[in-house]
Amino acid sequence: MQDRGSWSSRFGFVMAAVGSAVGLGNIWRFPYYTGTHGGAAFVFVYLLAVIILGIPLLITEIAVGRASNKNPVGAFKTLAPNSRWYLVGILGVVTGIVILSYYSVIAGWVFGYIFITLSNKFSGADEQIISYIFQTVSGSPIIPLILLLIIIGFTTYIVSKGIQSGIERYTKVLMPVLFFLLIILAIRSLTLPNAIRGIEFYLSPDLSKIDAKVIAAALGQAFFSLSLGMGAILTYGSYLAKRENIFGCSAWIAFSDTLVAIVAGFVIFPAVFSVEGLSPADGPALIFKVLPIVISKMPGGLIFGTALFVLLTIAAVTSTISLLEVGTSFLIDEYNIERKRAAYILGGISFILGIFSALSCGAVGFLSKLPFLGIDFLSLMDVIFGNISLIFGSLCIALFAGYKWKVDNIIAEIESENVNFKFRMLYKVLIKYIVPLLILLVFVNFIVETFLKL
Repeated sequence: MQDRGSWSSRFGFVMAAVGSAVGLGNIWRFPYYTGTHGGAAFVFVYLLAVIILGIPLLITEIAVGRASNKNPVGAFKTLAPNSRWYLVGILGVVTGIVILSYYSVIAGWVFGYIFITLSNKFSGADEQIISYIFQTVSGSPIIPLILLLIIIGFTTYIVSKGIQSGIERYTKVLMPVLFFLLIILAIRSLTLPNAIRGIEFYLSPDLSKIDAKVIAAALGQAFFSLSLGMGAILTYGSYLAKRENIFGCSAWIAFSDTLVAIVAGFVIFPAVFSVEGLSPADGPALIFKVLPIVISKMPGGLIFGTALFVLLTIAAVTSTISLLEVGTSFLIDEYNIERKRAAYILGGISFILGIFSALSCGAVGFLSKLPFLGIDFLSLMDVIFGNISLIFGSLCIALFAGYKWKVDNIIAEIESENVNFKFRMLYKVLIKYIVPLLILLVFVNFIVETFLKL
């Protein structure tokens, strides 16, 4: 059997898990979701969602992983033998590889923007020029493939080096750098003209704006932000020592992930409000079309913009690492394949799959607008695997903990090595009843919104 490896310390595990959770969703999706759902009112509901939905699911995934000491497929085979629960694990492995394939395309664009910013192409550029730059990067038949190869190649290299020498070693460096850059950018953004307008929008809650749509959106953001439902946290939990406090680790992961999202708001909103005519509700265009306008007009935009896209690249890569590790651990555990070989096999598969997404943003007409669906291939993959699959996976994990493996076994795993879990009764109620209902709410909201867009 191949040596699976383990984390050398609690700090290493938390940094790796935070790296998995912290991604473009924190620095890009959270601000524009806040912008489109009422500002501070959304933030208030989001914080509640992290506590009620996020932390119980984090606890569950880590406990299932550590109790089994296996990958997502092996975990369900071990804890629920002679059943079909292992299919949930297979779904997680497939989901991780597919998400890696198209997420790396977007991460590649972000990486490319570092050099575009450094070349000072945004200086004095208007909206038309900035749109042209984005179309050149995303719609070229060559550039997206090169950027995709760089991201997946770097990700594969790190995962191939193992748990301590690869994932832990690099995330222990990358995550502190990410936090440092985020704080520096927030300080700079707060000194911009009209920054106070952005802060008022961000921190002055109008609770009258809280409705079913805002609640569903906040639940969904908390759910997706914490990297739940695809087995990444479960896999990382399988390398965690018994002496470590699962609840404490989960709380730190949730806190750190949320802190990044909150501080990102202090970067984005003052910057957006510093330029007349821009809106914090500009949606997915915020990174590639709105922020370059800010960069083009602000003093020191070259430094600010470069640091911002370095920050986004780090956030993206720490997530791609965890996505690849899910499948890599599966091949190691279930087929006794050597780690380096397993990582490069799946890295290669992800690159091949990613080609379709890379060419679906203008380079190939068929992929850019799929027949009968009217959306591009990348967006379709995100709907199926980045949303539906993650929601279903998380629901299955919650049901598995509450009704198949039983909550008492989860608590026993949490309290191994004489750890006292003070919130055991609250956790029981949440994971058996509240969390599944909230996940269903997220699912229904997503389906309704998706069909309304079609």
